Amino acid sequence: MAKSAKSSLASPEILPARAKQETALHVVIETPKGSRNKYKFEPKLRSYALSNVLPEGMAFPYDFGFIPQTEADDGDPLDVLLLMDAPAFPGCVVESRLIGVIEGEQTEKGERVRNDRLIAVATRSHQHSDLRDISQLNSTFVKDIGEFFANYHRLRGSEFKVLAVRGPKSAERLLKRASRNRRAA
Repeated sequence: MAKSAKSSLASPEILPARAKQETALHVVIETPKGSRNKYKFEPKLRSYALSNVLPEGMAFPYDFGFIPQTEADDGDPLDVLLLMDAPAFPGCVVESRLIGVIEGEQTEKGERVRNDRLIAVATRSHQHSDLRDISQLNSTFVKDIGEFFANYHRLRGSEFKVLAVRGPKSAERLLKRASRNRRAA
């Protein structure tokens, strides 16, 4: 296989949203659990770049990434917080299943945009293997995740407000809409 063809296959721009088994998703990790560094895939560079550094004492609570071949209301791929046993690394593709969504609204420069966060579980996770619905998580845990995103945005000069927490059916509807948005773009 030619070098350029091989590198294009690994690109999140080519990777499908769904894994071979239709119930599973591909989640591309941008920022690993425990990292103060926020990484973001830059399509023009075809690489991951440092986009932000969190202050001392603040770190990503779980792996954070996106679902390829989707486009959310903010113009970026759908964001995913991924529950799994140990941190991955930027660019790692993890087969996952949706358990819910934290619906959110972001205000930046006076403009409000939906910025939902899907919550998923790695299909090979041992610690989270029984989770099928976000309602199975401790409510304080879910609230803490919302607070993390609110604080993260506040540090960047924007505002994030949790609108609702919903289960896997709502997350699936959001995924289908974002996949249609990407195809239409």
